[in-house]
Amino acid sequence: MISLRTSIKHLKDIIFTPVRTLCLFSHRRHEPPKQDPYSLLKEDPIQVISDLWVRSFSDKTHKPFTNLTGFLSKLDLWVIAYQRSCADITGSYPSRAAIQSNVLQDLVSLRQAVIKNQFLWNEKTHLHIRAPNDIPSTKLISKRKFRSYLNSANPPFQDRVVQEMLLLILEPIFESRFSPKSHAFRPGRNAHSVIRSIRSNFAGYLWFLKVDVTEVFETIQLDTMMTCVGKSVKDYKALDLIQSGLETSQRKRVVDIVPEKKEFRRKKKIKKKNKSEKRRVLSGDDPKPDPYWLRTFFDFSPMEASQVPNYASLGILSPLLSNIYLNELDHWMEEKISEYFNPCEHDSIWKDLKDGNSNHNPSWPEFVPSSGKARTKKMDYIRYGGHLLIGIRGSRGDALRIRNEINEFIHNRYGLSLNESKFEIEHITRGILFLDHIICLRVIHPTLRYTSTGGEIVSKKVVGTLLSVTASLQRCIRLFRQLRFVKGDKDPEPLPCTPMLYAGQAHSNAQMNKFLETMADWYKYADNRKKIVAFCGYVIRSSLAKLYAARYKLKSRTKVYNMASRDLSRPLRKSGIKSLPDYEQHLAMGLVDPIEGVRFSHMKLVPSCDYTPLKRNWIPDHEKFLIEYSKLQDPRLFCDLLRSIKEDVGLNLPQDQIAAIVWDWKTVGIRRARLHH
Repeated sequence: MISLRTSIKHLKDIIFTPVRTLCLFSHRRHEPPKQDPYSLLKEDPIQVISDLWVRSFSDKTHKPFTNLTGFLSKLDLWVIAYQRSCADITGSYPSRAAIQSNVLQDLVSLRQAVIKNQFLWNEKTHLHIRAPNDIPSTKLISKRKFRSYLNSANPPFQDRVVQEMLLLILEPIFESRFSPKSHAFRPGRNAHSVIRSIRSNFAGYLWFLKVDVTEVFETIQLDTMMTCVGKSVKDYKALDLIQSGLETSQRKRVVDIVPEKKEFRRKKKIKKKNKSEKRRVLSGDDPKPDPYWLRTFFDFSPMEASQVPNYASLGILSPLLSNIYLNELDHWMEEKISEYFNPCEHDSIWKDLKDGNSNHNPSWPEFVPSSGKARTKKMDYIRYGGHLLIGIRGSRGDALRIRNEINEFIHNRYGLSLNESKFEIEHITRGILFLDHIICLRVIHPTLRYTSTGGEIVSKKVVGTLLSVTASLQRCIRLFRQLRFVKGDKDPEPLPCTPMLYAGQAHSNAQMNKFLETMADWYKYADNRKKIVAFCGYVIRSSLAKLYAARYKLKSRTKVYNMASRDLSRPLRKSGIKSLPDYEQHLAMGLVDPIEGVRFSHMKLVPSCDYTPLKRNWIPDHEKFLIEYSKLQDPRLFCDLLRSIKEDVGLNLPQDQIAAIVWDWKTVGIRRARLHH
C-alpha cells in the first residue's frame, strides 16, 4: 500500500505541474518580440539631416526645438552614427549594405536604451554594441585585469555612437545660432578663416587685446551649461542625456596635444616608463600606422589649437558644447562693438558703417583720424576656441576699460576671475602673435598720380603702411627643435632624421613630402610663405641627407647631393660598391618603389602667398546655400520679387496684360452695350 505521505506528494505534483507550465508560457507570451531591424529603415537619413539644417537656418526667430526624441528614435540616423564611429576607429567608412543584421539588432537595443533613459555613460560591463574590431573573448580574466579595464580612460564604443548621434542632431540646431565671430570647431571655419578675417577686417587698429579664457573650459559650471543648451533645446530626454554625460566620474577637462611645460618636468619618468612598456605586435590584418608622421602633424599645431575641450564622457560632443558655453560671450562682444563705434565727421572710410553699409574700403585705414578731439573709435573681435583677439582703434585707456568689462562679464556669467596674465595689451608696432602668425605693419612706398590745378599729371612717392600677417620663424624653429630636426635657435643646424632610420629612401621621401605639403598649406596666407616654406624644405632635405650619409657611409651631405641630386630623387648606394642594378628596369618590373623627390628644393617651386580678399560679412559656402534655399522655399519671396519688378522697373508680364484686357471687356464693354440698347 502506498503511504499517506507518498500519495500527498504525487497529488502535489499533479496539481502544480500544469500551474508551472502555465506560468512558463505566460512569461514567454509577455516577452517583447524582436522586431525586424530592416523594417525600421524607412527614410533617407541624409534627407532627414538636410531638412533639419534647412529648418534651423530658415527660422529667424530661433524658436527652441521641443521634439528631439523623434530624431533619436530613427534607426536610419543611428546607422549613420555607427558608420562614422567605425570610420574613426578602423579608418574605413562601411557601406550601409555591409552592416550585418546582428549589428542592426544591437543598434536597435542601444536606441531603446537611450529612449527609455536606461543608457549609462562609460558602462563597460553591459554593452549594447561592440566595436567592429573588438573580438569577444570567452576566457576568464583575473580581478586585476578586470579592474584595470573598468578604470581605463578609454570609453566604450557605444559611447562614441551616442556622441555621434547627438552631434548629428545638435550641430544644425546651434550652428544657426552661433556668432560669426567664432571660428573654432565649426564646419567651414578653421584657423585659415581666422587669418583671412584678420587680414581683411583688422586693418587700421592700433591696440590689440589678447584674452585666454581656456580656464572657463576647465571650471565649467553644470547649471550654466544646461541653461545655455536649454535655451535652444526643450526636449528633456536629450537634456538628461547631456547632463548625465557631464556628471560622470571620469573627467578630462583640456587635452594638451603638445604639453610643452610638462614635457621637460616628466622627462625622467617617461624614460623609466618606456623601458617597462611592451611593444605591441601587429597582426597581418591590422593597418601599419606611421606614428612619426602623426606625431609631426600634431606637434606642428599652433598653441591656440593645441587645447581641445573634453567634458567627461561626451568626447566629440565637447567642442560643440564649448562653443555653446561661450556663445553668450560672443553676442555680448558684438553688442560692445556696436556701442563703441563712433566715427568722426572727417572719416571717409568707416563713417558709412554707421548706416549699415558694410561695403567700405579698408585699403588705407591709417588715414582715419585717431588723435585729437575729432577721432574715430572702432573695435572688432574674433575668437578661436578659448583665445580671443580684439582690435581697438582708440587709446590704451579704452583697451584697459574693455579688459575690465570682459573680466567682469566672465566673473558674473561663468563664476571665474581671470588673472592679469591672461590679458595681453600690445601695440601694432610691436607685433601680435596669434595662431603662429605675427600681426604687424608693413611700410610701403606707393606712387600717387593725380592731376594738379594746372592740368599737369603729378607723380609723387609717399610712405604708407599696410597690415601684414607673417609666419613666425622663431616658432617654427622651436617646433623643429622639439621634433629633434634641428639644434640651436639663432643659427639652427639640421640633425639626422633618425625616426626614418629603418625606412627605405622612397618611403622616407614620400613621408617627408606629406609633411612639407602640410606646412605649405598651413602657411598659405602668410606674407612670407615662400621664405618659411623654403626654410622647412631646407631643414627636411638636410636632415634626410645626413641620414642617408650615415646609412650609406657617404660621410657628408655633399656626396649625397652629388649622387642623389638636390631633391634626393636618385637611388643611393653604399660607398665602395661600384656596380648597381638597373633601377629603371627594376622600377618597370615593379620590384622597387619609385623614389619621389623632396618637394620645394628651389625657391621658385615654393607657392606664393594667397592674397584672395575675404568679404567683411563672410560666411561659409554651406551656410550661403542653406540661406538661399530657405528663401526659395518661402512663397512670399516670389510675391515680393514680382512686386519689386513692377514698382521699380515698371515691367508688365504678358499674362497681366491679357488679364487687364479681359477684365476691361467684361466691365466696360457690358456697360457700353447696355447704354446702346
